[in-house]
Amino acid sequence: MTTNEKPVTVIGLGPMGQAMVRKFLAAGHPTTVWNRTPSRADALVEEGAVRVASPADAVAASELIVLSLTDYQAMYDILGQAEAALAGRVVANISSDSPQKTREAADWLAERGAQLLAGGIMVPAPMVGEEGAYVFYSGPREVFDAHESTLRVIGRPDYRGEDPALAQLFYQALLAVFLSTLAAELQAAALVGSAGVSAKELMPYVRDNIGLAAMYVEETGRHVDERSYPGDLSTVTMMGATADHIVAASRAAGLDTVLPEAIKSLYDRAIAAGHGSDNWTSLYEVITRPSSQRED
Repeated sequence: MTTNEKPVTVIGLGPMGQAMVRKFLAAGHPTTVWNRTPSRADALVEEGAVRVASPADAVAASELIVLSLTDYQAMYDILGQAEAALAGRVVANISSDSPQKTREAADWLAERGAQLLAGGIMVPAPMVGEEGAYVFYSGPREVFDAHESTLRVIGRPDYRGEDPALAQLFYQALLAVFLSTLAAELQAAALVGSAGVSAKELMPYVRDNIGLAAMYVEETGRHVDERSYPGDLSTVTMMGATADHIVAASRAAGLDTVLPEAIKSLYDRAIAAGHGSDNWTSLYEVITRPSSQRED
């Protein structure tokens, strides 16, 4: 292992933080670590990381500070103990929170002489730094460029723009797809399970179905950007009938119906808004209409 790479500090040693530390060490970056529970650093210290006693010491050790925390409030709780050391530092916060809180964090750091790179890592801890791993970043372009080679160690950096909220928006947009898909997988397993069918028997079809949904991605983007929803193949009325059937089947099976009812609600409201003969992508018009503007 070489030792001529830029030093980096990682604060927050949950599974994601530990995975990042190991990748930085393997790439030859002198890596300083700090965690509220010091014992979480034990194995990392044996592998070459340097454990320090305080957040101030952690910040002072490197120009680049990577945070892997629960939310942005945790950043204030920790870096608030190190304000005097923040000047000249770059904080790459991989934690998740709202776009507005991300912008506020950028201002808070700027007031203390530091700069924020907001990040959203798009793989679970075991895949950090592996092929296919990527991380959204947003913030000052020159700051990103200065640290891009170091950050590349944990995944392909994908810079989205100067607005610090953009990384959060991309991250949460994709997690909306991911979490909804996972929940739908469980709803599907419960449906066939009500007839004594194992989830294992269903899952190959689920995999194929997810692949089918992926075929609509480019068309969906085109319809949304053009705000044009040609209903020549699949209309809201047709898809809405299917959504209604899923609710009925779930209810008959004695299952929780919150997820299918939420989806049915989108179709019902799209039909009420006059989109019955439009493509299902016209649900976008319902999703982007704030509830305060609805007449119902």
